Amino acid sequence: MTTMRELTLIGIRMESPNRAPVMMLRETEGYRYLPISIGSVEATAIAYEEQGLRPSRPLTHDLMRDLIEAFGVHIEAVEIVELRDAVFYAELVLGNGVRVSARPSDSVALAVRLGTPIRCTEKVLLEAGVATPEEEQAELERFRQFLDGVAPEDFSS
Repeated sequence: MTTMRELTLIGIRMESPNRAPVMMLRETEGYRYLPISIGSVEATAIAYEEQGLRPSRPLTHDLMRDLIEAFGVHIEAVEIVELRDAVFYAELVLGNGVRVSARPSDSVALAVRLGTPIRCTEKVLLEAGVATPEEEQAELERFRQFLDGVAPEDFSS
């Protein structure tokens, strides 16, 4: 059985010098990031959803979401399953066990619309994941400990 790690979408970044969009994912339980270069159309679709922007007509990923919901299909997860020749491969895991091959960018654009978990194989993370420096890890851990001990009323005046 393949070990899967849950990821969180951090956002879309523009990578210099050619300002190419990069989708940044991060391990939910860990310190590795997974940067994936994506097309500008998919970057726009993801950014729109992240920012809560609603175009006057549905984008392709909105249409996919609407079709999935209309047909009563449940997407259990989006999984990034392979990295081959510098190309990432993903699958949509349907509730009935069927797997549908898809590009990671399309998969994540759909996942953010449906609230679907995003996962990645440990093998792909080992090959393409970028670990945060140890100093940042320690800072993140201190911040997590702070958040664990704080309550919303601590911020009221």
